[in-house]
Amino acid sequence: MPEFHNDGLRLEYIDEGDRTAPAIVLVHGFASNMRVNWIDPGWVETLTKAGWRVVAFDHRGHGRSDKPHDPAAYTPEAMVGDLVELVDHLSIRRAALFGYSMGARVSAFAGRMHPDRFPLLVFGGLGIGLVEGVGDWDPIADALMAPSLEVVTHERGRMFRAFADRTGSDRHALAACIATSRRELTEAEVGALHQPTLIGVGTRDDIAGSPERLGALMPNAEVFAIVNRDHMLAVGDRTFKAAVVDFLDRNRGELDA
Repeated sequence: MPEFHNDGLRLEYIDEGDRTAPAIVLVHGFASNMRVNWIDPGWVETLTKAGWRVVAFDHRGHGRSDKPHDPAAYTPEAMVGDLVELVDHLSIRRAALFGYSMGARVSAFAGRMHPDRFPLLVFGGLGIGLVEGVGDWDPIADALMAPSLEVVTHERGRMFRAFADRTGSDRHALAACIATSRRELTEAEVGALHQPTLIGVGTRDDIAGSPERLGALMPNAEVFAIVNRDHMLAVGDRTFKAAVVDFLDRNRGELDA
């Protein structure tokens, strides 16, 4: 699998589809990786068939990329830096961003820091939690560092520990990531995201927070309800795929400027 380098870290990526097509970068969620979040649920296939050049990568601390254990390595700015380095590495001047959960947070920071570079945004699995936070993550960090899943009693901690175990994650790296990556944007910062943005959240998602409240803060946002899906199952929902493809098709011209 191809790789690029940033901050002394080696990060793996994929680059699929027509290289002359408009590009979209897929930014996966916490404790996941590009295979679990994007390849296996069919997103890469769906988007390449829809005429997009699809780029995805494993975040630092995740998948097959390098996994530092220092929390200072996981600030939003550091993670945005990886994203920018990847598009530079591929000589992509402008790209759409599609982030899920933590990946949506990284995409929001990237959209704020580099609006001309990333003029089209899709947020999945994150609503007003982008501003207000998504709850107490200390029990999740504790769950990741517990000797086994069996001793974890916190419900959300058990969910993320089981997911981390299933994906073969480095739990020390994930605990470090939690410590510094969860910083929120302010209402004013979110309001300054003028890019066309689609916000998709499952109607049974108890982590993301209200997508309608987030969308109301943004000047050019649309909201899509992923019916009867929770935070984990919303990712590969076929109605969400159709909504994303439609949104991207309608706003493809944003990448031509």
